[in-house]
Amino acid sequence: MTQASFDSAAARAAVLARIAAAARAAGRDPADVALVAVSKQQDWARIAPVAAAGQAIFGENRVQEATERWTGRRDGLELRLIGPLQTNKAREAVGFFDVVETLDREKLAKALADEIQRAGRAPRLYVQVNTGEEPQKAGVAPREADAFIAAAGRVYGLEVEGLMCIPPEAEPAGPHFALLAQIAARNGLSRLSMGMSDDFETAIRFGATSVRLGSAVFGPRARAAGDAAL
Repeated sequence: MTQASFDSAAARAAVLARIAAAARAAGRDPADVALVAVSKQQDWARIAPVAAAGQAIFGENRVQEATERWTGRRDGLELRLIGPLQTNKAREAVGFFDVVETLDREKLAKALADEIQRAGRAPRLYVQVNTGEEPQKAGVAPREADAFIAAAGRVYGLEVEGLMCIPPEAEPAGPHFALLAQIAARNGLSRLSMGMSDDFETAIRFGATSVRLGSAVFGPRARAAGDAAL
């Protein structure tokens, strides 16, 4: 299917129906699961119909790409940073994003805390947990997550809203979602960002409150080396 012929608004509607069905099957209210449309590396021709159809939450991997795409277009929208954040981009991230889902180390916690105090605004924060302990992926190791979440609040004054994970591609996702939910529960966190285009219905079954979908909404894109199938 060509870029021009793909109907991203119709794809979004189909995805929302699947989200609702998965939530009901799990005994949950579909309204409790938010769709994050992952617009990274997508042409505006595919993004615009989705926004026009009422999609209000978009996810981006890189600060510079997001600012170039969304400056002047973001009224009424929620933008989430779902890719790794370098400390030297903390100022731009705090100033531009509504949610940062990839807090994963103390150096970044300090940088975000400093910029939040300077700017007088705070994005909502999620801690990324590397549930598969994959060396090539960002995220706090599960065994270190409790201490890190506590330090984010006690040492740096950050309010953590929830947790995020990206399970290993070669493993069943369910156990990783279950692990993230367990870590969240024992730390009193109710928000779980988990599930992508290939596994979001499983994530909903394990308690996801937001799912991050790219190809299911916008169609396939050229993948860079190391990209996960959002």
